[in-house]
Amino acid sequence: MTAPSTYGPSTQARNLQWLLTDLVEEVPGIVSVAVVSSDGLLLLSSETGSTGGEGDAADRPVPQARLKGPRGASADLATIVSGLGSLTTGAAQLMDGGGVKQTMVAMEHGSVFVTAISDGSLLGVHATPDCDMSVVAYHMALFVGRAGHVLTPEVRSELRQSMENTP
Repeated sequence: MTAPSTYGPSTQARNLQWLLTDLVEEVPGIVSVAVVSSDGLLLLSSETGSTGGEGDAADRPVPQARLKGPRGASADLATIVSGLGSLTTGAAQLMDGGGVKQTMVAMEHGSVFVTAISDGSLLGVHATPDCDMSVVAYHMALFVGRAGHVLTPEVRSELRQSMENTP
């Protein structure tokens, strides 16, 4: 069963949230994470107010300095992830480079990683400047390997609806 029940998110949606929470809590240097659909909509995030159960990363307070945009930092990250995904896909097509597997932007005060999940969905990570980039990339690949088959059209629809209903 993938549709949400009267008791909350489906098992698949809860599993995805658990995987996202595990990624944030287990990998040093990760600031925030967003899963974005192929049409650029935020499906899942590590920020307060995202889908998830009690005691997960979604319940941790987010510093007010990071809260920007309509839903805070996760909405901004989703926008960046979607834009980078589109830009790199276009660049790969122009260069006959095949599919884009991962994009990394290193900045003075942090890094952004974008990895394709499935059907155009993307995993985006905002990390600290001192993170071990290879560790972040490795754990993102693990997330994609575990989440790719679970992120079905039904689950994406459920997650999208859940995010739209979040105040």
